[in-house]
Amino acid sequence: MGLDDPVVLDLTGVTDKAALMDRCADALALPDRFGRNWDALADCLADLPRPVVLVVTGWRGYAEARPGEWRTAREVFAAAADESPARLSVLLSLGGIFGGSS
Repeated sequence: MGLDDPVVLDLTGVTDKAALMDRCADALALPDRFGRNWDALADCLADLPRPVVLVVTGWRGYAEARPGEWRTAREVFAAAADESPARLSVLLSLGGIFGGSS
């Protein structure tokens, strides 16, 4: 899996943690047992069934609305990517639309 077939996590319109967790669950097809909290997200990212390149788009509104939550989200994504770089890469899109599958 590479940049030619990334998973896009579109955060456009997300303004709180609950919506972020819902978008993560949908984009990454997380299991029903996903508890929609930071620890559960970290656990699910560590247990992804296949390597994933995750491109986060539309994140600026969330970062502005909830800077503390956004900082925590970045830390969770970074820790998961650092722990298993062959299984997860997380990229923040700085531009507009990013093409790819979800």
